[in-house]
Formats: sequence, C-alpha cells, structure tokens
Amino acid sequence: SDIKVLDNLLALNLNVNLWSARKKMALEDFGGAELPPEDLASLGSKRIADPNSLKVFVTLKARAFNYLARHGIRFMSGWAIPEDRAGDIIKELICIRDEFLKEKNAFLADYDQSIENWINKHTKWASIIRESTVGSEYVRSRMGFSWQLYRVAPLMEHAIPEAVEEVENLAKTLFGEIARSADETWNRVYAGKTEVTHKALSPLRTLQQKLSGLTFINPHVSPVVDIIQMAFSRIPKKGNIAGADLVILQGLVCLLRDPNALIAHAERVIEGYGPASILDAVTAPVMQATPRPELPEVLPVSHANLPNVGLW
Repeated sequence: SDIKVLDNLLALNLNVNLWSARKKMALEDFGGAELPPEDLASLGSKRIADPNSLKVFVTLKARAFNYLARHGIRFMSGWAIPEDRAGDIIKELICIRDEFLKEKNAFLADYDQSIENWINKHTKWASIIRESTVGSEYVRSRMGFSWQLYRVAPLMEHAIPEAVEEVENLAKTLFGEIARSADETWNRVYAGKTEVTHKALSPLRTLQQKLSGLTFINPHVSPVVDIIQMAFSRIPKKGNIAGADLVILQGLVCLLRDPNALIAHAERVIEGYGPASILDAVTAPVMQATPRPELPEVLPVSHANLPNVGLW
C-alpha cells in the first residue's frame, strides 16, 4: 500500500527562528498627535536595530529551506526526505547551522554598540528607539536553528486518516513541486532564448537529482529521471546550446511544467516505450516533425510560449 513508502522516508522538521528587531508603535511615540481611531487604522512597527545586520540570518534560513526543497518533498509540517540520503542532508544542515551560530555570536558580541549606532543614525527619534530596546540575552533566546528527524512508523500501525492522505498525496506533491521549479526555470532560463550556455542544464540536473532520490514514491518517478537523462545525452558536451539542441531542452522543460502530461509520458515508458521515443514525441510538435508512428497517443504538452528559433 501507499503507506509502505514510509519505509524509505524520514520526516524532518526544520525550525529557524529569527529576531525581527521590530516593536509595535505606541501612542506615546507620536508625541500626543491626534491619530485615526483603531477601527480605521492600526499603528505600525518601528525598527530597534539595523536591519542590514540581520540580513545574513534571513539568507541562511532561505539557504536551508531551499536545500531541503531540492532533496525532499513537503510533508506534514516539514519535509519527507529519502532515508538513504539523510546523512548528506543532515551534514549540510549542520554546516548551515554552524554558520548561523557563528554569525549569531558575532552579532551578539557587537550588539550593544550596534544599537547605539542605530540610535545615533536616527537621533531625531532616539527616544522612541531607546525606550523599546531589549537586552542581548533576550535576542539570543529569540534566534535559533534546529531540526527534528524522525520515522513516521506509528502511521503503519494506527493509519491516521490525515497522515495516510498525506502519504498517498506524496507523488502528487512531488510532481507539483517539480512543475513549479520547472516553471521558474522556464521563465528564468529558457523563455525567449535562442541560445543558452551549459549553465542552463544546472536547474534540470537539480530536478533530476531530487527525483532520483525519490523513485520509490511512485512508479512514474523513475521514468521521468530516464527522460531527463536522455535529453542530457543528446546535448553536446561543449559550446553554447542552440537550434535543435535547445529545442530538446525547451521541450523537456515544458513537459516538466505539466504534471498531467509528465505522468502520461512516464506511463508510456512503463509500458515499454523508450525514453528516446518519449523525448521525440515531446519535441516533435516544436520542430514540426511527424511523430513516430509506433508511439501511442499521449497527452500533449503545451509549447505555446516557446520562442521561434528558426526550426519550425
């Protein structure tokens, strides 16, 4: 049953807590000026520390979340990750956590002076900043980087309906995440291009790596990995990518953007049609070629946004 995929998965919750360095504005901050009533407007917030000094923590949090998104699937309140890759994933999280803690200690060591610098930068409003400042120990308690890794074994015994549904939807979630990433890749890398460098392959390799670690989720995952690899094998190892080679990649990205078409084409691979035939079927509409007669009817992929590269 679908619940059996949990044998190969671990659940990971990541907790990265940041200090906002904001305090809600108080009426006193406005020096007795008349303000709109609360049902019309609410008071905003004031920064009590330089936001530039906190950017590094936002960056590290994003780095950790993006890393998990490249290797796992959103599951419950965190991620489901392949057990056989858990060691490498935790190793990377440890690196990010160590950098986070190093930056935290550096920030706190200079905390009092940085607050004074912020006040001196806004001398006109010094009083409303100083009245809201907090001690460094309070800030220390608000900043943290931790995770919990566990096996969802009890589900197999008790079959909690909500959790079973989450497990059954893992494949749908995975293909949805792939589609969103492919859509972003299309807009950022391929849309309107008549030539790209080999860097354009990097986001596709990232998607392939994610899928290859999760082939046990669903029978359709492994064929998708093979289709991507077939596309890679057709791209020259050196030089910029243009013409028919670029069309192959554009057709592949269009396929990855469409979960329904992706599953339909993967099903054909399961039925015995090679990844090469599937790739031909995907790129044929773009190049105005006649599809191979032996290839069965498959769900069409939308190529509406493909640029004209002089091959059609």
